[in-house]
Amino acid sequence: MNALPNTQAWVVMGVSGCGKSSVGQRLAQALDVPFLEGDNFHTPNNIAKMSAGIALTDADRADWLLALRDQIAAAATRGSGVVLSCSALKRRYRDVLREGDSHLRFAHLDGSRELIASRLGARKDHYMPSSLLDSQLRDLEPLQADEAGLRLDVSLTPDQLVAAILDSE
Repeated sequence: MNALPNTQAWVVMGVSGCGKSSVGQRLAQALDVPFLEGDNFHTPNNIAKMSAGIALTDADRADWLLALRDQIAAAATRGSGVVLSCSALKRRYRDVLREGDSHLRFAHLDGSRELIASRLGARKDHYMPSSLLDSQLRDLEPLQADEAGLRLDVSLTPDQLVAAILDSE
């Protein structure tokens, strides 16, 4: 007897360096659904700005968020779950993503500035410089009571974070 496919869509969210990609990949594997790296949907112009240490504006993020929303909607149309890594820093960004699937859930990876800064400093081959961490922390609007999801402490291991997300389903 085959198990029913997992149709839950998740966004693993938080500031750069919090572990979105690592946790997202593990979560997608555990759920047996596709993983989408949100960074892969940025325009070349956005990547150039971030590489130069220039924070993105809401206007810069607009087309990126729409592309991610469309990926979420496509999964919902297929009847498939999906896991997306995306900063989703502001409520209005998450609202755009929810347009793709009203049942979308968020796993907010949160932690101290010091821990995340140390992870950013150790990271290689990524265009996002640690100098943008403070602007991301300033823009971050934590999940609100009416948003489906949970906040998780990034001092836990990726496997512990995935287990906590799975336990919340």
